[in-house]
Amino acid sequence: MTSQRLQHIKDHILAANTCTEMATPPPSPLSTHVLNTGRGVPGAGMALSLHRLDPCTETWNLLISGATNDDGRCPGLITREAFIPGVYKMRFETGQYWKGLGETCFYPYVEIVFTITDPSQKFHVPLLLSRFSYSTYRGS
Repeated sequence: MTSQRLQHIKDHILAANTCTEMATPPPSPLSTHVLNTGRGVPGAGMALSLHRLDPCTETWNLLISGATNDDGRCPGLITREAFIPGVYKMRFETGQYWKGLGETCFYPYVEIVFTITDPSQKFHVPLLLSRFSYSTYRGS
């Protein structure tokens, strides 16, 4: 009886793991990570959006909007198929973020504009943030 019960539990766990793995989307070729350097914690719950510049009209087209998770990340920004050469912009709603923490800030938003020439590469664009400064870099 005990061995049947253990086998049932094992089957249940394996089935749950299989479903989870199947439901996980492929990794995005573009990622970000917001770090609140003033508090030394991830920038959780920050609204952000990803845009691509239309070279013909010189207008920004919204690709996706979302918010960072508890770890300060926003998985699934763009699919490999949609990631084409061009000029992109990530806009972070820093003013709303700080207001939600009950604080004021100098920058109401941060826009990071970058050029993608080889979309087969992996690009990581982190935002290191305090109330009165920010920095970023191209990671991989």
